[in-house]
Amino acid sequence: MTSKPYLTGHFTPLTEEVTATDLAVEGSLPPELTGRLLRNGHNPKPGVTPTHWFKGSGMVHGIRLREGRAEWYRNRWVHTPALDGAPYMTEQGPDLTASAAGTHIIEHGGRLLALCESNLPFELTPELETVGAHDFDGRLRTAMTAHPKEDPLTGELHFFGSSPFPPYLMYYVADAKGVVVHSAEVPGATASLKHDFALTRRHVVFIEGNVTFDPDNHSGIPYSWSDRQPARIGVMPRGTDGTQYVRWFSIEPGNMLHVSNAYEDGRGRIVLEGPTVDREGFRLSWNWWAGAPGRGSEPAARSYTRRWVIDLADGSVDEQIIDDLAVEFPTINEQYLGAENRYQYAISFPDEKGFGSYGVVKYDRTTGARRIHQVGDARMPSEAVFVPAASASGEDDGYLLTVVSDLKQDASQLLVLDASGLDRIATVHLPHRVTAGVHGSWIPDSDLENSEG
Repeated sequence: MTSKPYLTGHFTPLTEEVTATDLAVEGSLPPELTGRLLRNGHNPKPGVTPTHWFKGSGMVHGIRLREGRAEWYRNRWVHTPALDGAPYMTEQGPDLTASAAGTHIIEHGGRLLALCESNLPFELTPELETVGAHDFDGRLRTAMTAHPKEDPLTGELHFFGSSPFPPYLMYYVADAKGVVVHSAEVPGATASLKHDFALTRRHVVFIEGNVTFDPDNHSGIPYSWSDRQPARIGVMPRGTDGTQYVRWFSIEPGNMLHVSNAYEDGRGRIVLEGPTVDREGFRLSWNWWAGAPGRGSEPAARSYTRRWVIDLADGSVDEQIIDDLAVEFPTINEQYLGAENRYQYAISFPDEKGFGSYGVVKYDRTTGARRIHQVGDARMPSEAVFVPAASASGEDDGYLLTVVSDLKQDASQLLVLDASGLDRIATVHLPHRVTAGVHGSWIPDSDLENSEG
């Protein structure tokens, strides 16, 4: 019925909400995996063809594990005004509640929040029913990024709101209970697309690539590549007066959607890593997202991991591509967020011509080694979420959780991999094929102890 790539194959939308219990398990689920794997993605309602992949309504998939059993699976649309056709732009301006809410889902302060970077977050119950828009008791008056960062030491949630109009960039900090305790405009920012950012022990790091606001782009997402938009990294000290000391550093042209991690090294330099695309990679990827001609075979084309080393003392930036494998959706052991990490994970994609395969990738940043768990023909894994083992003694002592879409079997499974060697530990069979999505989180029961279901 449609040639839009984000409505076909692995991305074919589901047409109904389902609840299934007592899921079949192969292998043995580690008993410490007691909680919920929640994953968000774009899934427009039947009969709706959005103009852009990112405009599709959000659907959250949940898998409830408890002490070695897979208790339930359920999928629910996030019931925002946009799901029923409400427009984002109104006579009074943008309606921040008219959200796709389809990019990410996190837990903070006991709340589950479905996120989309151009809108307010939406709160869900532990059973994935929609509660409503959440504005942090009125302290959030802008959009919120879909990639907030929770400091593993303090429990604070750091996030930003980006806009194509002034103020271009607002920075927020919420305490561990979810109360916004700081907000400030970040000076020097532009209308460049800012999808993700980084948090180190001492700094907040913003990334502005060559993709910026373009009112002449009518794909539904008004952004385009511009050679006139400078690519830059903004470094801001953490703290209530940090915006007074923001510094912007020029970098080579490109665009990065997702950060792997950032940290200060032993010399005080900031090391930042993540997959990036060049101009051609962005063109091929964007045309896929918009369903336009001249697109790549996959949603992420020519996306290679890049490293920046920012020397604050002399103002220099060294950058290089550190791997030639096309990857996206980088993840780490979140206990190392903002600190030097040895291991990171990603999903490999076929290249822009369709050569290569999907897999779960593990990088050893100390040795340079790369290991890939091949998921099989016509099978696509989701972002691999790291969960520490109960008695973890090392950084990679834990599990990777990924939901696989299997086109040949028209089915999906949750794979539980050993994060150390990428061996499969268990497989949970789901009641139907799960639409390929975007981001998700593992939510242990302890984080929802006051809302158990």
